[in-house]
Amino acid sequence: FLSCREQPIFSTRAHVFQIDPATKRNWIPASKHALTVSYFYDATRNVYRIISVGGTKAIINSTITPNMTFTKTSQKFGQWADSRANTVYGLGFASEQHLSQFAEKFQEVKEAARLAREKSQDKTELTNPALNITSHQVLPSPIISSNGPGEDKLFRSQSADVEITTEKERLKKMLSEGSVSEVQWEAEFFSLQDNNNKLVAALHEANANVDQWKKQLMAYQEETETLRQRVAELESQGTPDSSSENNKEELSQTLEELELLIKAKDEEIQMLKSQKCGRWEAEGEREETLQKLQELEARNTELEQRLHLAEQTLAETLAEREKMHNEVTKVAEIMDVKIFELSELRQGLAKLVES
Repeated sequence: FLSCREQPIFSTRAHVFQIDPATKRNWIPASKHALTVSYFYDATRNVYRIISVGGTKAIINSTITPNMTFTKTSQKFGQWADSRANTVYGLGFASEQHLSQFAEKFQEVKEAARLAREKSQDKTELTNPALNITSHQVLPSPIISSNGPGEDKLFRSQSADVEITTEKERLKKMLSEGSVSEVQWEAEFFSLQDNNNKLVAALHEANANVDQWKKQLMAYQEETETLRQRVAELESQGTPDSSSENNKEELSQTLEELELLIKAKDEEIQMLKSQKCGRWEAEGEREETLQKLQELEARNTELEQRLHLAEQTLAETLAEREKMHNEVTKVAEIMDVKIFELSELRQGLAKLVES
């Protein structure tokens, strides 16, 4: 895809992406590490191209046209659409300066492509016998050369040819051999950066969940204290029967289990809070933390169920006591009536005896 007539103009390194042809929204990485992206100029055809090679495959082969636009979508990322390739290319740079240099060179090459098209159109008009129009003078494509700015020459000087040949050889060496250490470092850097962003997002989510669970724990502690007060009130009302004693023992045991679970959960939350300082260095730690969070959610559910069961038990105990109280009151009233009737009967017997 590279011919001897093409000369390199500008080179940089970036992570290459292509738009997902299915969704037209998501980016698909073209390689696992940063690649060399270069501007090339074909003096024979007067054409500019952006080329990037990964191994033996051309990742980018985009011919620059005047209607193309390079857009900066963030401080380190830019993109442009290529209608001929029917795709959108995206480049992620290591710094904002590298992105600015690439964007400036894109604008220069785009302007050069426009001038080259105008020059080609003028030549067509001159060679067309049906048109008798004098062509206007067009400046040659603004190619990097060692010639002065006032010279309009299509041929480079000997020093410029030497520089271009040297640059071409250097580029070929970079494309064929590459720097293994630099490639590994950049791949590791972007991988760690991506993992760090994911871990930070997970950490924020975990912190939000911890705050929510702390509020729930406070609510559970208040409910537990309320249950203790209810148990104390039941104990102060009188000596219960054997069934009430059993219920109280079960309720006290349930409350003790709830307190132990709440204490264990509070310790796990403190452990999570102590672990949030610093960077998580592996994906396994994040999975372990997520697993702990899921266990905490399961324990929360268990606590809610046990509290609900304790409330039901208390409600049933209170209902039994109320029922017993009502029955005792009813029996007392009946006994009062019987005593009153017995008193009247005694008075009647006394009158009969006297008579």
